[in-house]
Amino acid sequence: MRGCHSDQPPVHLNPSMQYQPRYDAQSESKFFYDGASMRLPVPGTIARGELKTDAALDTGKDDSGAFVKASPVPVDEGLVARGKDRFAIYCAPCHDSHGRGKGILYERGKVPTPSMHSDKIVGMPDGQLFDTITNGSGLMPSYRWPIPTHDRWAIVAFVRDLEHREPQ
Repeated sequence: MRGCHSDQPPVHLNPSMQYQPRYDAQSESKFFYDGASMRLPVPGTIARGELKTDAALDTGKDDSGAFVKASPVPVDEGLVARGKDRFAIYCAPCHDSHGRGKGILYERGKVPTPSMHSDKIVGMPDGQLFDTITNGSGLMPSYRWPIPTHDRWAIVAFVRDLEHREPQ
C-alpha cells in the first residue's frame, strides 16, 4: 500500500509497460513492417496551434486565390510601431531604414534591392506584399519561419505608412 514500508519488491501489474524496447530516432525496428521505428502522423494531422482557418490572414489571398487589396489586420499606431521594429530587424539591412533600397548590402556588395517607394511596390496589393515577405522573391529569401504571421502584417502596415513619407 502506498505510504507503507515493506521489505518486498513492488508489484508490477503490467511489467511489459515498464520493460519495453527503446528506439532511437531514425533507427531501424524489427517490430514494424516498414522497418522504421518512427511512426508517420495520421494523414490530415495538424499540429496544435497550427490550424489555419482564415486564408486572407494566413496567406494574403482570398478564397479565389487573388491577393487581398487591404490588410485583414486592423491597422493602428501600435501595429505600425511593431512593423517599424520588425522592419528594422529583417528588412533594413537590404532596403535601409527609409525603404530606399540602399541598405548595407547595397552599399558594400551592390546587391540590387527595390525601393519601397517604387511604383511597383506602391501598386502592389497588401496581400502580394505579405506573400513576398512570406515566400521571398528574386534574391529576397522567405521569412515565413523567422517572422510570425501577425508581425508580417505589421511590416506591411509599416511599409504602407513609409510610402506616404518622402524618401530621404
